[in-house]
Amino acid sequence: MNICVFCGSSTGSEPIYKEAAHELGTLIGSSHHTLIYGGGNVGLMGIVADATLAAGGKVVGVIPEFLQRREVAHNGLTQLEVVDTMHQRKQRMAEMTDAFIAMPGGWGTLDELAEILTWRQLGLIQSSIGILNTNKFFDHLLAQMNLMTRHGFLGEGSLGVLKVEQQPHQLLTQLGVFSVQAG
Repeated sequence: MNICVFCGSSTGSEPIYKEAAHELGTLIGSSHHTLIYGGGNVGLMGIVADATLAAGGKVVGVIPEFLQRREVAHNGLTQLEVVDTMHQRKQRMAEMTDAFIAMPGGWGTLDELAEILTWRQLGLIQSSIGILNTNKFFDHLLAQMNLMTRHGFLGEGSLGVLKVEQQPHQLLTQLGVFSVQAG
């Protein structure tokens, strides 16, 4: 299974974010799945990629050329694809992915999550989508999504496609990456 992780190019202000990224990458790699991500070697992105590789998984990074030129590309990946634009990056990651996970991050992570949710709503993708709500990072965003539903801007079933968990193992289980009995 190919699992796309959207997350920060920073590690955040709390150690728990780094711990969650490492745990998620380790679970993806030790389950012999492939991580699809933005191709960076910095922040939570670098941590999840390194942990996946260290646990025996494959990692495919997709990075726009301008970011590669800034020397943030991870050079130790199974595969690194260089594209022209941020939009092409998201499109290419979506083409390869069976399940999406959003971890804590900034504008880029929010953009990626919103676009994938929109594509799912429009029927352009059928992939599972999850939020790793480490340290309750996404609580306010989830409240906003519920408000959008209550006020009629999202259909009642729109949030039903979104799986939310605070622990990596539980989220991967909810997304069908492995069964409840897995380790």
